[in-house]
Amino acid sequence: MTVQPPYKYDVVGSFLRPDYLKKAREEFAKGTIDASQLKNVEDKAILDLVAKEKEAGLQAVTDGEFRRRYWHLDFLADLDGVEEIKADHWSVHFKGHQPKAATLKIVDKIDFENHPFLEHFKYLKSIAQDTPCKMTIPSPSMLHLICCVRSEEYAPIERYQDMKVLYHDIAIAYQKAIRAFYDAGCRYLQLDDTSWGEFCDADKRKAYKERGLDLEEIAKAYVDMINLALEAKPEDMTITMHICRGNFRSTWFSSGGYEPVAKTLFGHCKVDGFFLEYDSERSGDFSPLRYIKNQKVVLGLITSKFPELENKEEVKKRIQEAEKYVPKEQLCLSPQCGFSSTEEGNVMTEEEQWTKVKLVKEIAEEVWG
Repeated sequence: MTVQPPYKYDVVGSFLRPDYLKKAREEFAKGTIDASQLKNVEDKAILDLVAKEKEAGLQAVTDGEFRRRYWHLDFLADLDGVEEIKADHWSVHFKGHQPKAATLKIVDKIDFENHPFLEHFKYLKSIAQDTPCKMTIPSPSMLHLICCVRSEEYAPIERYQDMKVLYHDIAIAYQKAIRAFYDAGCRYLQLDDTSWGEFCDADKRKAYKERGLDLEEIAKAYVDMINLALEAKPEDMTITMHICRGNFRSTWFSSGGYEPVAKTLFGHCKVDGFFLEYDSERSGDFSPLRYIKNQKVVLGLITSKFPELENKEEVKKRIQEAEKYVPKEQLCLSPQCGFSSTEEGNVMTEEEQWTKVKLVKEIAEEVWG
């Protein structure tokens, strides 16, 4: 019997970039190597990574997001109708280090055509051979969040004077993306999403309300948009959502439990599973999981931000707590986020990263057999 993802032990997707890849990206930025030379280095790094993922016993491999600067902007900026632009500061404030500032602008009709990430996936599949491949892309809601919610200067182009048209176009673009990745052989796709983390944060909710934004209505619109995109999903494809509260150099930007969004998101969004951060008190308790229906819930109980290892027995106790709200067979385990949501990476070594992955696998095997 083929086991369907997400798996009992799984990962969010990004991994620390090796030093030789970071060096090549710096050289490319300076113009001392060209795009084809950088691609050759990326290809080698991904080949090495996939070997390490297989050695670690992962049931699906990713490319570690090694070709990206950011987990989200690279993909979104390559959609038709979207441009990446410079920014004076990052659109959200991390508790510590700040990423290199950039943002997005909607300049024309949103669409998905000839996207470079398709070739990225094809390369991953070619080297993974018989091992399933997981592709990670930002959720449809991220484009709207960055351009229309976080930005206080959003001015819609003529086509998007009616916000419903924008939501619809984003969803249709993602339908095309889902079909294109499927046609390229992808059967495991993950939508990464920080909007829900922001909507859980009391301070951010207050700030958005003061700007006249109705987060309840936006949340419902996001779920409708994602569900419309998911109408393109074939039966034998799994699409999950990872919810994050920020991940840059081991810092974060949102805090608060899932209760403010749980009924709308868990109760109505038709993804096959949720990867949920639960590595610290910032994520609240498990009671919002009472709205989960038949989706799998991947508990992010192992932090990817710090190298210190969690106590196995404490993690098992927390899994048992979650079982009060979701049946054990629907639960899985993973790190709470990726190890490198931007090219800089979290503050730990590659060896410490793989020790974390090993811990996830060991606990999962002891809990689920």
